[in-house]
Amino acid sequence: MKKTLFLAILPSLSFAEGIDKKIDNAFAPISDFFSSVVFFTINDIPFVLMLLVFSALFFTIYFAFPNIRYFRVAVNTVRGKYDDLDINKIEDEDIKGTIKNESEDGEVSHFQALATAVSGTVGNGNIAGVALAIALGGPGATFWMIICGLLGMSTKFVECTLGVQYRDVGEDGTVYGGPMYYISKGLKDRGFQFFGKIAAVLFAIFCIGGSFGGGNAAQSNQATIVLKDLMGLESTAAGAIIGCIIAVIVGIIIIGGIKRIANVTEKVVPFMALMYLLACLYIILSNFSFIDDAVRLIISEAFNPTAVGVGSVIGVLLVGFKRAAFSNEAGAGSASIAHSAVKTKYAASEGLVALLEPFIDTVVICTMTALVIIIFNFGGYFEYGGDGGMVYIDGVGYEGAGITSKAFAQYIPFSNVFLTIAVVLFAVSTMISWSYYGLQSWKFIFGRGYYADLTYKILFLLFIVIGAASSMSSIWAFSDAMIFAMIFPNMVGLFFLFPVVKKELAKYLDAIKKKNL
Repeated sequence: MKKTLFLAILPSLSFAEGIDKKIDNAFAPISDFFSSVVFFTINDIPFVLMLLVFSALFFTIYFAFPNIRYFRVAVNTVRGKYDDLDINKIEDEDIKGTIKNESEDGEVSHFQALATAVSGTVGNGNIAGVALAIALGGPGATFWMIICGLLGMSTKFVECTLGVQYRDVGEDGTVYGGPMYYISKGLKDRGFQFFGKIAAVLFAIFCIGGSFGGGNAAQSNQATIVLKDLMGLESTAAGAIIGCIIAVIVGIIIIGGIKRIANVTEKVVPFMALMYLLACLYIILSNFSFIDDAVRLIISEAFNPTAVGVGSVIGVLLVGFKRAAFSNEAGAGSASIAHSAVKTKYAASEGLVALLEPFIDTVVICTMTALVIIIFNFGGYFEYGGDGGMVYIDGVGYEGAGITSKAFAQYIPFSNVFLTIAVVLFAVSTMISWSYYGLQSWKFIFGRGYYADLTYKILFLLFIVIGAASSMSSIWAFSDAMIFAMIFPNMVGLFFLFPVVKKELAKYLDAIKKKNL
């Protein structure tokens, strides 16, 4: 019935045929330019990845492994165990008679902020991105994705603490936060006002590009692929129709702002993440005898890769780190925009909540997906290191979410329906979160007026259709370039302001200690 309905509509949209090639031709020079600039290499290693890894390592050591030491505190904060601190605490530096309940500043709870930010990261990077990493780099890419996720927890802690610390709160209670604010305000406090303003504007520009690309077009692209596959459709016009339908759904949600976005994501994300993890666990436990073989393969291939085209440890490391960084966005600064909207007095409280994101996204969900694909391929279905991430199973080419879907179908009846729903819901939740990130950056540059907001939202919805009607390669190349470009100005802010984070962390931990006495 669904296929018949689509086929009835297609003739009226025949103009859409061939639009994928037009979009690819338009995106190719743009993505090629940004890729060459963003991913410039030193000794064949992209500098941006070196910056990402060594920064994460530095923050992990400087803050004495916050990803491990404060994991339990982070969980308790999300649970609301320390919420009363926001109500009862009076700062020593507050002037008597002017005490203000600063926890009133903000629009969402700790859990809602985490759900919104996680929905921006837990998406098709976990399903399509992991499959792409394994197809390109082999099982060893999984090991480096996990390492990147663990280190990224420290970076996420720093940037989200700063996001709350330097946020703006409008007269109507609307919160404006993120790297563009802590870069501009923080550097101004240190006497680098002009430099901070330039870096903040650059971040906002890249974030807008990232919202159109990785947070939008790449998501609708993968959602469209699985929907077309489920319904047996191949035409570009079908992709355009699907894109229009998704755009309408997303448009209805994002009109309501961060509160409606948070209300949606706090329900959709935990449910879909749990269902997806249960499906992965079912497959993994059903093949229990292969788990130790898969783990050994992941570790051995991380240091002795055999995947075609990878060539060396550095090669597989780069594949793993690149896909993990795209998935969890630690260092890109995007999540701090959502976390800035939290109701709290303690900036570090939300920083600790945020460090759970890379753990959930990369260490747990990405690893589960990887194990499913690796166990599936013990059957020798495809060769690791395929050209551009494309693999051939029984003579049919698969890429991204298609590989994961094929692995699921091997063990779970009607898994194509389940995975299609998961991909679509993950894509929609990612898009609505990234619409907020992009809009906040748009406001920073163009102001907080009604028409400025409307212009951005129309462009954002247009990119949903563009992503649905284009090919995977062009969209993902553009998306990678935009999201990784955000790292450069964001790191400027982090390295100028990390001492502020240490002070805020000590303040929050001291309050918890006093509460427990």
